[in-house]
Amino acid sequence: MKYLLTGGAGFIGSHLSESLLDDGHEVVIADNFSTSTPENLHRIAGRSGLTVHELDVVEYPAKVEELVKEADCVIHLAAAVGVELVVKDPVRTITTNVHGTENVLCPAAKYNKRVIVASTSEVYGKSFNEKFTETDDLVIGSPMNSRWSYACSKLLDEFYLMAFQRTKAFPGTVVRFFNTVGPRQTGRYGMVVPRFVSAALKNEPIYVYGDGEQSRCFCHVADVVRALKMLLAAPGSVGEVFNIGSQELVSIKQLAERVIAVTGSKSEIKYLSYDEAYEQGFEDMRRRFPNTEKLNTLTGWKPQFCLDDIIRDVAEEIKSRQG
Repeated sequence: MKYLLTGGAGFIGSHLSESLLDDGHEVVIADNFSTSTPENLHRIAGRSGLTVHELDVVEYPAKVEELVKEADCVIHLAAAVGVELVVKDPVRTITTNVHGTENVLCPAAKYNKRVIVASTSEVYGKSFNEKFTETDDLVIGSPMNSRWSYACSKLLDEFYLMAFQRTKAFPGTVVRFFNTVGPRQTGRYGMVVPRFVSAALKNEPIYVYGDGEQSRCFCHVADVVRALKMLLAAPGSVGEVFNIGSQELVSIKQLAERVIAVTGSKSEIKYLSYDEAYEQGFEDMRRRFPNTEKLNTLTGWKPQFCLDDIIRDVAEEIKSRQG
């Protein structure tokens, strides 16, 4: 098959591109390299079946339509990502996520293409459920707080796909990622695992934001790629929303402690208030724990990597880049 991956040079996209090429498929990548890097594609550069377009999906809708028309399947990963970027540039966040998705979905519906749109656990907003399930009501924070612009824009992407899916009956699926991590992920935009590991390898202080008791599940990118491919192969995924994430819940303080232990670091843990780290009035989700029964029931998927595996893989990749 011929796959179009928007944001295909990004963290998740580059791993998925590599896996699809290994399976013998043709891969077309559209990426503006604003938050990604060509280095992510070094393992597949020059391979037969790979085409890379340096392209902004917001600014060039006609070219996007051409690429969608030529593809058998579209995986839309291009988005504004990272808490720091979202807080600092909410206009770009909304424009990229909403209009970029519109420019992909309109031709996908027109030409009846198989589509997966990447969403996020952020859409669960300020919910206090023990575990988040795909059918839960969603509670988004006030528009006075720019932090929620990302969640709102990605939720609109979901509604957009579902509206097209119902009215055009084209085969679309939404996936909600819960803290995907692993090699090639940058810490530049606030991603916590590479930020912690990078500091630990230098024996520098590890800065935990807030009180450190906020809890997360971290899923290896290889597990996420496997889930995406299983959903693509499952007819029952059409018109549905799926959580993809680990079941290993840890607090951010515990994460820092695990990073120090696994890397053998001498780093100290220090705390910054959210006001110091981001902006006054910043709100965080205290808990993100996905219910993945729906994905498991349909495909049999379960994560194969634990948190210590992830930390080791991230550390090895950072050390290899540093020489």
